[in-house]
Amino acid sequence: MSEQNSGNSTAAPAAQEQSLYKSRKKIHPRSVTGLFANWRWIFVWLTQALYYGLPWLQWNDRQAVLFDLVNRKFFIFGLVLWPQDVFFLAIILIISAYALFLFTAVAGRLWCGYACPQTVYTEIFMWIEKVIEGERSARIKLDKAPMDARKFRLRAMKYGAWGLLALWTGFTLVGYFTPIKELWGYFWSWTLGPWETFWIFFYGFMTYLFAGIMREQVCLYMCPYARFQSVMFDPDTLVITYDPERGEPRGQRKKGIDPRSVGKGDCIDCEICVQVCPTGIDIRNGLQYECIGCAACIDACDEVMDKMDYPRGLIRYTTENALEKHWGRKEILGHVLRPRIIIYTVILIAITLGLIWGIVNKPDLRVNVIRDRGVLAREVEGGLVENVYRLQVMNVTEQAHRYVVSVAGLDNIKLEGETEVEVTPATAKSFTVAVRVPPESGKKGSHTIFFDVRAKENPSLAVHEKATFLMP
Repeated sequence: MSEQNSGNSTAAPAAQEQSLYKSRKKIHPRSVTGLFANWRWIFVWLTQALYYGLPWLQWNDRQAVLFDLVNRKFFIFGLVLWPQDVFFLAIILIISAYALFLFTAVAGRLWCGYACPQTVYTEIFMWIEKVIEGERSARIKLDKAPMDARKFRLRAMKYGAWGLLALWTGFTLVGYFTPIKELWGYFWSWTLGPWETFWIFFYGFMTYLFAGIMREQVCLYMCPYARFQSVMFDPDTLVITYDPERGEPRGQRKKGIDPRSVGKGDCIDCEICVQVCPTGIDIRNGLQYECIGCAACIDACDEVMDKMDYPRGLIRYTTENALEKHWGRKEILGHVLRPRIIIYTVILIAITLGLIWGIVNKPDLRVNVIRDRGVLAREVEGGLVENVYRLQVMNVTEQAHRYVVSVAGLDNIKLEGETEVEVTPATAKSFTVAVRVPPESGKKGSHTIFFDVRAKENPSLAVHEKATFLMP
C-alpha cells in the first residue's frame, strides 16, 4: 500500500528564493546634442553661476547674500530679514509649491529635467566622467576590463575630480552661513570650526554620493515627487511621448526606403532613445514615473529621423488628447489655458504681488516694549508711581541712527533713564527705562500709554508703540 501511494504521489516543488530588491544595472548614458540638451546646459550654467558666485558678491561692505544664524539676521542684497520676518520664508515656500504645480500641470516635470540640483549635478558629474573615461562605449569597455594601471589612473582622476567639485560645493554652501571670505581664511590657516568642517564634508559627501554614485537611484527611489506627479497631470498636460501610431511596427531598414512600403513604421528600433536616457527607461513603452522629463530622447530621435530623411517628432512634447485626436500645435496651445492653469496662475500672481508688497513696505525701524514683570509698580521719591520697561530698538536699515525715545498717554508722564540711543546698522539694542507719573494721573488699575521712538536726523523714521502702565 505504501509503495502504491508513493508511486501515485507527485514530488513537492523545490523551494525558490526571490529577492525583494531589484539589482541595479549600471546606466551609461550616451551623449546627445540638440535643442533640449542645449537648454539643460543653459540651466546648468545659470544655476551654478548663481550658486557659486553669489557668496562672493559684496553689498554695503558685507556679503550680498548671507544667512547669519549666529546673529539671527538674513542679508539678501539691500534686504535685511530678522526672525520676526519668518513669514516671508513661508510665503516663498508657498510660491515655490504653486509654481511647481503650475509648471507640472502645463508641461510635466520641467523642474526635474532642467533645474533640480540632482539633475544639474548629475549632468556635471557625467560630463567629467565622459571627459576622463570617454564616450559610452569606452566607459562600458572600461567597466568590464580588469583593474590595471590605466584603469586605476582613469578612475583615480575621475573620483578625484568628483571629490574636489563636491568639496567645493560643500564649502560654498557653508559660505552662505559663515562669511565666505572669513571661511576661506579659516580654511587656509587650518582654523575651521567643528561645525563648518562637518557641514563642508557632509554636504560634499552627499553631493558626491548622489550625483556621482547613486544618480538615477535618487530619482527612482528617494524623490517623492516621482510618486505624486501623476495627480498633477491631466489629458492636456504636455509630456514627452512616443507616437506609436506613427512609429509601429518597428524595424530596421535602409535609408531612403519608405517605411510604409515595407510594412513598418518610422521607428527603426535603434534604441538610441534608451541609450541616452539617464534613468534607463524605454519611452516607447509609454509615460513612466521614472521619466524625469529631460527630453534627451527627443533630441536623439530627431537626430535619427534627420539621418533617415523622416519628419521629426516621432518622440515629442505632446498631450494625451492631442495624440488621440491628432491635434496640431495650434489646438494643443489652445488647450493650455484650461481652468486649473488659470486658477494656479491667478493664485501664484496674487501671492507673489503680496510678497513684493510686504517687502517694499517692510518697516525700517522696529520697537518691542516689554514691561518688567520682575519689578512691580511702586512708589518712588516724590510720591511718584513708577513702572519699569525694557525696550528693544531694531535698526533694520544699513545706516547708523540715533533714536529719541518719548512717552505719552497719562498726565505729567515722564521718562527716567536713556532718552536717546545710538543703534548701528542692522542691529538691535536693548535698554531699560522707567516711566513715572503722579498718583493723581489715573485711577487704580491698568492704563494704556505709548512710546514714541524716532530717528533724530529723520523724523519720518518713527514707531508709535503701545504699552500698559499699572497704577497700584
